[in-house]
Formats: sequence, C-alpha cells, structure tokens
Amino acid sequence: MAKELLTRDQVDEKFTWNLKDMYENNDLWEKDLETIQSKVSEIVKFEGKVCDSAENLLEVLETSAFISEKAEYAYNYAARLFDEDQGNTAHQSMTQRMFSIIAQMGSDTSFVEPEILACPSETLERFFVEKPELELYRKEIEEIQRLKDHTLSAEMEKVVAMTAEMSNTPNEVYEAFTNVDMTFPSIKDENGEEVVLTHGRFVPFLMSADRRVRQDAFKAYYDTMAQYVNTLSASYNGEVKQRIFHAKVRNYDSNLVAAVDANNVSPEVYDNLVKTVNANLDKLHAYVSLRKKCLGVDELHMYDIYTPMIADVAKKVTYEEAQETILKALSVLGDDYVELLKEGFANRWIDVYENKGKQGGAYSATAYGCHPYMLLNYNDTFDDMFTTAHEMGHSMHSYYSNSAQPYIYSNYKIFVAEVASTCNEILLLEYLLKNCTDKKEKAYLLNHYLDSFKGTVYRQTQFAEFEKLTNEMVEKGESLNAENLSNLYKEINEKYYGPDMISDDEIAYEWARIPHFYYNFYVYQYATSFCAAVAIAEMILTEGDPAVARYKKFLSSGCTDAPVELLKIAGVDMTTPAPIESALAKMGEIVKELETLV
Repeated sequence: MAKELLTRDQVDEKFTWNLKDMYENNDLWEKDLETIQSKVSEIVKFEGKVCDSAENLLEVLETSAFISEKAEYAYNYAARLFDEDQGNTAHQSMTQRMFSIIAQMGSDTSFVEPEILACPSETLERFFVEKPELELYRKEIEEIQRLKDHTLSAEMEKVVAMTAEMSNTPNEVYEAFTNVDMTFPSIKDENGEEVVLTHGRFVPFLMSADRRVRQDAFKAYYDTMAQYVNTLSASYNGEVKQRIFHAKVRNYDSNLVAAVDANNVSPEVYDNLVKTVNANLDKLHAYVSLRKKCLGVDELHMYDIYTPMIADVAKKVTYEEAQETILKALSVLGDDYVELLKEGFANRWIDVYENKGKQGGAYSATAYGCHPYMLLNYNDTFDDMFTTAHEMGHSMHSYYSNSAQPYIYSNYKIFVAEVASTCNEILLLEYLLKNCTDKKEKAYLLNHYLDSFKGTVYRQTQFAEFEKLTNEMVEKGESLNAENLSNLYKEINEKYYGPDMISDDEIAYEWARIPHFYYNFYVYQYATSFCAAVAIAEMILTEGDPAVARYKKFLSSGCTDAPVELLKIAGVDMTTPAPIESALAKMGEIVKELETLV
C-alpha cells in the first residue's frame, strides 16, 4: 500500500513554525486590517496636497511607511498560514483578502509618487530644512526620482495599481493547480514498496542510487506534466503577457529592462551572465563527461543528473544532525551569528516536513517586527541539509537588515538576496571538505560542490536564458504555446549539457515545474549571487575577522544603496565578468581534482 502524506493536523507541533509569534489569534490580525484601512483613508485626504508643505509631505511619508509595514506583516501571517496547507479554504480566503487590500492600498495611494515627482527640487530641499525629520526619507525620495521616466500621472498610476490583483492570477492558477489539484501516480521505491510521487519526493527519487527508481520517477513525473502542458503553458503565457503590459505602460524597452531596473541593476549584468556562462559551457560539458564515467553508463540520461557520482557514500542526514553540522560550519561567522541560528532552530522559526497541501520547495520569509520564518520540505537527504543552511542565510540576512535599518530601508533588493544563502552553503561545504579524511568521502563532497555549480550557476542561467527568450517571443508578437515552449526548452537543455548527455524527450516539459518563472526575471540572481558568494566565502576563510566584519556590514545594509554598490562593501564587484569567470574557473579546477580521485 502506498505511503500517504500526513495531513497538517498529524504533524508534530515541534516541527512546525509558530505563527503565534506574529499574531496570538486571528482577531488581532483582523484588527490590524482595520487599522491599515483607516490609515489609508488618512493618506487619501492629502491627494493633490502632498507637497503643499513640509508637514504634509512628512505625514504622508510616515503614514505610508506605517501602513506598508503593517500590510506586509499581515500579509506574511496569512501567506504562511496558507502555505501550511493550500487546500485550507479559510487560509486561502485570508491570503486573497490581503491581495485585495494591498491592491486597494496601491490604488488609493497611487497619487503620492507622481506628486513627489512633480515637486521642484528646490522646494524639496527647503522642506528638508524646515522639517529635519524628512532627512530619513531622502534616499526614498531619490529612489522615486530615479524612476521618474517610468512613473505615470496620478490618474494613470491609479489605473495601473488597479490591475495588481488581476495580474497575480496566472501565478495563483499555477500554484493552485500544481500544489493542490495535480496528482501523481505511485512508483515502487528501492525496496519495492509503492510510494505516491509528489513534488517534494521527486528530486529525492532522482537522487536514488537505483537507476530504475530514477527512471520511473522521471517518466511518471513528466508524463503527468505532459498531460496538463496546455493548461500550464496558458498560465505561463498569461504571466508573461501581464508583465509585458506593465513594462510597456511604464515606457520600458522590454520587460527584462523593467524587471532589473526595479532593483537598480543594469540589463548588461543579465546579458553578461548569459554570455559569460555560454562561453564557459566547456566546464559543464567536462562535468557531464566525468559524471558519465563515474556512473559507468553507456548513455547518460537527464534522470542521472541528481544521483551522486560517487556511489555508496551518500547517507541520510536527519534534521537534528543537519542542525549540529550547520552550527559548526558557520561558527566562522562569529558567536552572534551562531546564537541567532540556535534561536531559530530552538524556537520554531522553521516548518520542517512535507504535509498534504503544503507549499513545495523551500523559502525564508520575513515581516519587519518579527523574526524570519523558514519553510522546508525536509526529507533527510544531504541536499536537505544544504537547503536548510541556504534558507538560514536568507533568514540571517533579513534579521541583520531589519535590526540595523528602519523599515523603509530594511528590504534588501532581490539582486543581493541569494548571496547570504549561497555563502552559507559554500562555508558548509568547505567545512565538510576540511574535516574529511576519507578519499571516497572527499570525492563525494567535491561531487556536491560541482553539483552546486551545475545547479546554481549553469542551471539557473539556463532558466534565465529561457525566460529572456520567451519574453522576447511575446514582445515580437509570438504566442507561447505548449509546443514552442517545450521545443525551446529542450533545445537550450541540449546546448547546456552537451554531447555526452541524452536530452530525453520528457525533459522538454521541465519548464512547467519551475515556479520561479512566475517571479519575473528572478533566477539569474541565483547565478550572480553564487559567484559573489564564492568570492566572499574565500575571503572569510582566508582573511578571518576583517572579512567577516565587511560581510556583516553588507548583511546589515538593507537597501541603503544600489545592490552592486552594497556588494562592493563585502569586497565583490559584479559590474565586471571577473567574479563569474573566477567562479567557473574554480569549477574547472574541481572537475580536474575529482578526476584524480576517481
């Protein structure tokens, strides 16, 4: 009989996050919603008068920050409840209410930025003198002015804001369909027992040493995806179209330019990544050739890409063992960092195991005024330990920024969001390598290091290239349908993995299982962040305290400057291809080192 997932109420409480740290009960949440809506009404009274006086401007900015902070907090509570079990209609309704409230907020307050933009610079400077409290908001005002060419009239901003809730529909459809409605068949595990295939179990099955299990899981998963590929392509097509609409409305040349400009990043950084990685595909091809040799197969298939190349070394890592190892590995970051990690592990910041209806994957989410929360789907694998370290990196980044910055400057830009998480992973790996005495275990760890390069630099750049091309297709007037999406994905996959990999027909549907394609040009930042993290981790391990101090200053900086400038605090310049080339050169060295061990 197939092993079924636990329902939410069957999960041991100690392995769930404690959302009562946010609100003791839903009545308090409801009270905050009333406060938010009341404060929005206060701002509306200033329409047409935002810059009539320094007092008006200060009150509008203070109230705007207050309601944004409250709304973000309330949304996080509802979203975390929903992600526990997306089949829970009450929590689904709470999340939808928050989307409606936030969309209404955006519409009701959409006049603020255009009025600030219309205010002459000399008037603003006079206001700063008249009301010194306004200095807190100087950087925020400068950021508004940076986007002047893409900010519309107050009337048009209100119309655009009204589209926010509707624009989220493709993502809502995708999540509901893949996380709740879609079901997969059972397959036989290594012991011949029937086990229901799920999103959370898919990759662990692909990591199995039993090739029959890997192939069965691969075919069962993507054959199921293929049955619904027209629905999934329609959903993605809707996502891209709504993005492009917003980019055009705001006078951007393309959605890519609009997406990166929101984070104050040049599109050249994106293009440079894709170009540099494509110029270094030989390292990935060498990795694929080594994998084929290590596995001893005549043909290497896509279902062979996750299983360790070094056999009989992989072992289960319990959640408790993972915590212990992570604490030791990250001790190089100082006692304060370690104490925060311990607090998170001990005080239920983390939702650990998969249950029926739970959001797949892993993430860290933070609302200003409360500690971070982490969602995992821990399955006792080596990779799950790294995922835990990764998400803790996000959580610590948020904790340090929230502690050091006022709310308005606490939310670091997405471009730097993956640096701290990836740095944690690399420090964990370097710790394990340093303390390894067994030749075969060292080979296994080097394999994992290579898999990190493969999965985070090459794979995410592969996704980035696919996302760029699909957006360009729609911008040229082409439609995104199941056939051209799948053909394009398979073509890119073949280019990246090279001649020693059989790009199975089923891999053409992989695009349909990647939720990050709904995050609007997010994935490239995994790759840039990994390369930055490689450099930062090396400095921490070689320089010690001075590098740690720079790194913590970076972690504490929130969004007080452009993200590429903040990375320079930690000692990395991402305006050049050098960090990417250096990281990929390191991968080439690791391939050669592993070759000597096998």
